[in-house]
Amino acid sequence: MSPAKQRVEIDGRTLSVSNLEKVLFPEVEVTKAQVIDYYVRVGPVLLPHLAGRPVTFTRWPDGVEGQTFFEKNSARHAPEWVRRVTIPSPGSSTGRETLDMVVLESVADLAWAANLAALELHVPQWQVDDDGVPQLPDLLVLDLDPGPETGLTECCAVAERLGERLEADGLDPVVKTSGSKGMQVYAPIVAADREHPSRYAKRLAEELSAETPDDVVWRMEKVLRPGKVLIDWSQNNPAKTTVAPYSLRARAGATVSTPIGWDEVDAVREGADPATLRFTTDEVLARVEEYGDLFDVANARRAELPEV
Repeated sequence: MSPAKQRVEIDGRTLSVSNLEKVLFPEVEVTKAQVIDYYVRVGPVLLPHLAGRPVTFTRWPDGVEGQTFFEKNSARHAPEWVRRVTIPSPGSSTGRETLDMVVLESVADLAWAANLAALELHVPQWQVDDDGVPQLPDLLVLDLDPGPETGLTECCAVAERLGERLEADGLDPVVKTSGSKGMQVYAPIVAADREHPSRYAKRLAEELSAETPDDVVWRMEKVLRPGKVLIDWSQNNPAKTTVAPYSLRARAGATVSTPIGWDEVDAVREGADPATLRFTTDEVLARVEEYGDLFDVANARRAELPEV
């Protein structure tokens, strides 16, 4: 075995890891070993959000300053003990009608992915059943993307409005940072069909934009976005994925997509420093130790989504 490789036992599985001293986040000198360690330690709260959801990797083999690529068809080089599912992919740009994807179910699975420099883990808003068949969406997501001249403060104001609307419709919203510029509001749901969440989310986005057209936009055109927050309702498209809670982001500071409390959203909306909503791996682990999972949608009540 190459000196750069070594075998480790994690969660009862033996796997080969390599290049552990490679720096993946040069600005903060975070190595691959530290990335693996983070995913192993955060596993107990991360794994419920990956359960049953085929994962798309964003891989950065040479670190965040190097080349990157998305990987959906990752089962071909997975260990035999990682769950594989074959997902329909009609109209794929690669010409494939199916994808052989993985579902991460254990801490060892997370360590395997982290060893691939899969820094970001993205999942759909639906799960597969025991036979690998995609089910109806069980999560609604509203992705808040600040345009030029806006940031997390403006996102928090929009998030609070969305949270109030969702609660009025009988849903139980939760919120997290994207780990980048914006944030996401989620709610566990029961959907009538695959497109139901998109219809509902689009209507909400259109309504908030109509009420405050100087602050909110629902259309994607970049020319419309300066000074406004985009409510990206299209993330509910069953073909799309969103970064998972507790996933690292491939950003210079090794930030994390972090569940937050509505009190923290309100504090920033009222003038607290938005930098308080930027979290590193150590800070996230400390928050989990103190608060548990603030994004516990796996055990939450799933409410029927209002029909549109």
